[in-house]
Amino acid sequence: MDIKPIRTESDYEAALAEIDRLIDVPPGTPEADRLDVLTTLVESYEALHHPLPPPDPIDAVQYYMESRGFSSRELEKHLGGGRRVEEVLDRKRPLTLRMIRKLHDAFGIPADVLIQPYALAR
Repeated sequence: MDIKPIRTESDYEAALAEIDRLIDVPPGTPEADRLDVLTTLVESYEALHHPLPPPDPIDAVQYYMESRGFSSRELEKHLGGGRRVEEVLDRKRPLTLRMIRKLHDAFGIPADVLIQPYALAR
């Protein structure tokens, strides 16, 4: 299979090019196995050298709502009345520790995303 670790940006770029070449190979072939291994190596390299910052807490909540088809009404059950939810989503009120716990428990939004500081509207 002749695959080696990705140690440099040059190795990384070469692996990405190879992944592009293999992206449409049929499953169950040696080429598909090569694609799987290269993808794993690239993911590992990216996690170490190109980490993505966690999303903004309010953006994460809004993404969760949109991706699951929830309205702000669904949040009211966990955060309080409609006005409170509106203030949180409009960044006029910060998430409290209690809100963070409820969002995490009810929806599975990672607590480490929710606890990050973020700017409030003025």
